[in-house]
Amino acid sequence: MSERIKARERAERPHASADNDDAPRLKRETRTKKAVAKAGYEKKTIALVYDFDGTLSPRPMQEYSFLPQLGLDAKEFWAECGRIAREQEADPLITYMHLMYKKAKEKGIRIDRKALVAQGRDVELYPGVKEWFSAIADYIKIRSESTGVTLRHYLVSSGLTEIIDGTSIRRHFHNVFASEYWFDPYELPYPKRVITDTGKTQYLFRINKGIENLADSINDHMPEELRPIPFSNMIYFGDGDTDVPSMALMRKSGGHAIAVHAPDGSTAKCEELFRAGRVDFYAPADYRRGSALFKRTCLLLDRILADIAVREEAWKVGNAKG
Repeated sequence: MSERIKARERAERPHASADNDDAPRLKRETRTKKAVAKAGYEKKTIALVYDFDGTLSPRPMQEYSFLPQLGLDAKEFWAECGRIAREQEADPLITYMHLMYKKAKEKGIRIDRKALVAQGRDVELYPGVKEWFSAIADYIKIRSESTGVTLRHYLVSSGLTEIIDGTSIRRHFHNVFASEYWFDPYELPYPKRVITDTGKTQYLFRINKGIENLADSINDHMPEELRPIPFSNMIYFGDGDTDVPSMALMRKSGGHAIAVHAPDGSTAKCEELFRAGRVDFYAPADYRRGSALFKRTCLLLDRILADIAVREEAWKVGNAKG
């Protein structure tokens, strides 16, 4: 039966729940709402979401070990990626993942997952990144007036999962959504997942809805009251054009965004993002306690913590008995 016929029949029998395709979903949502009401106000998880290249690390992660190992100049490699993508009308990210292994094969170097993970040790991080996670956790613990507030860090990157897994900060992330290779089924590695600029927004919705298993669809409707991490509890950190879709979604949905730039680099892109209303703040990528980035992040955390306290109190009033 076509979707058009189904839609017409639903319109003709709006109250016939037995024939309504939405009835099972509505029943599940009703049961979930009752369970949430019984459990108490639980939307107390704060999510900090980061890009990687240029945000936590000064340069693309491939430039620290992979390209030097092959004797390739970084600028020339990325320029070749761009040229091939334009000529073939191909996705730039798939192009770079393909070209990486084409170059390795030409050099007679076999790169597998273990080798890429090992390269993560060489990735440079901006000042204070290693200490950032515990410092932010300490701040929330001190400032929170609501019990049960939890903090999660997420990474959404077009870089490689394998290299990220080898970095010293991987353990701090609740989940990592990044491009990834499929090694086993093919003679040469094949892209398993590619995270594009606009594709990053999918993962923000996954965090928002609590559907982090990539095998599960996020397309089904989920009422706002059932989403475990409201966008208003989230802050996105990025450094440029590739992060604009995520920043725009975050701000439009009631969340927050901060742009970072190299401490000794140009602020032009960040200023442009700030004037366009894409970000709440911008700051040098200095993650040390007391830096402008730390202070501005804490200002947004204060707002989030206050919003949580207000929503929790309103929930208590709305669910009070008698």
